[in-house]
Amino acid sequence: MRISELSRRSGVSIPTIKYYLRDGLLPAGRPTAANQAEYDEDHVRRLRLIRSLIGVRGLSVSATRDVLAAVDEQQGDVHLLLGLVLGALPVERSGRPPRRDGAAEPAGAGAAAGDAAQDVAALTAEMGWKTSPNPPAAQVVAETLETMRALGVDYDWRSLVPYAELADRAARLDLDQLRDAGDPLQQAERAVLLTVLLEPALLALRRLAQEHHSALRFGNG
Repeated sequence: MRISELSRRSGVSIPTIKYYLRDGLLPAGRPTAANQAEYDEDHVRRLRLIRSLIGVRGLSVSATRDVLAAVDEQQGDVHLLLGLVLGALPVERSGRPPRRDGAAEPAGAGAAAGDAAQDVAALTAEMGWKTSPNPPAAQVVAETLETMRALGVDYDWRSLVPYAELADRAARLDLDQLRDAGDPLQQAERAVLLTVLLEPALLALRRLAQEHHSALRFGNG
């Protein structure tokens, strides 16, 4: 296809496509004349993933380039690919994902040390979840528990088990929706959209449900 068709199919403007080509985010097309080239479905899928990483997930062009370099090396490992595009795994400046043997602890991993970090380890063990060493999400949970305790709220990992069970069901639902996307790049794009775009809606649904059940329990009709 010509670049105009590539723009229409991907939803990315022609000037932006040319910028991505110059900056190395998008591989060059097949030359057909001095200033013309043809593009294929791989370019469409790549552009849609770039658009998701920059426009939806909010990554910079530089960070997107690093993620794409890692994605190019890991297309045979869908699990690792999803971790890279969703930010569950950090990406080194070389474009490679970090080692997964857990031998070296990343900088800042001890920030949420202590009882809260032990609680998160106990929670993931209780749920039987297999995660990478020191995932960013685990640190968020640990820091939240530390803050709650500092404010005098008696909350530990056992209190989070019912919420973890709901999260487990939601995660299964998320991944079920990737089955129709057979290509790894399509799966990666859809995973970004489902995760980033749906999170505010999921929080809003929780608020609506809270209002409903509050009205049932405490309302006056």
